[in-house]
Amino acid sequence: MGAGVSEPDGAPGARPLRVVVADDQRVVREGLTLMLGLIDGIEPVGAAADGEEALALVAAERPDVVLMDLRMPRLDGIAATRRLAQTHPEVGVVALTTYADDETVVGALQAGARGYLTKDAGAEQIQTAVERVAAGEAAIDPAVQRQLLTAVQQGQVPPCPGDDELPDGLTPREAEVLELIAAGLSNGEIAERLVVSNATVKSHVNHLFAKIGARDRAQAVAYAYQHELVAPRDD
Repeated sequence: MGAGVSEPDGAPGARPLRVVVADDQRVVREGLTLMLGLIDGIEPVGAAADGEEALALVAAERPDVVLMDLRMPRLDGIAATRRLAQTHPEVGVVALTTYADDETVVGALQAGARGYLTKDAGAEQIQTAVERVAAGEAAIDPAVQRQLLTAVQQGQVPPCPGDDELPDGLTPREAEVLELIAAGLSNGEIAERLVVSNATVKSHVNHLFAKIGARDRAQAVAYAYQHELVAPRDD
């Protein structure tokens, strides 16, 4: 499964990204752990059956990323993500969801998850999500992004902070960058598209996040759709 997975960015011999898996279904938990172990540059360091176990593993293992199922007993993935955002903000969370799980997708967004994958994601999608979230970026599966759009259209996602002053504060270039973020592009891909440096893109992202009150790319995507800065896609 990992034979076709590319090497992660970074210098050869760099420390692998440490990942904890949290899912109450044993077959899913063990399957994800096995898959992660086959991906170059990623090291599974523990598996949890619920949110409480996940929090304990994070405290013990200090991973870079947690793959977090959103529906678990004792402490669900949303509550666990919220706790992690408070106690270990340096640890990125990639939420695991199903196609029909709109409510929990929105809840995970509000709790602080930066990545969203459906449970049928392949090794390359998981690798990309882990690497992006570990780098402080967002990784949203297109199917989950459509769910988020639906939730926004139905009013399930509350306005971002500072909504009254926006979007008037955005410059045309910042709005263009926001549109590309909503399309799922990374900072590097945006830099290539706009023919500018990564540092310039990062500066634009920081400025527009500050203006719209978004703490991550997932909230920026929600904001873009709320304010009709991007057109809904039919694909």
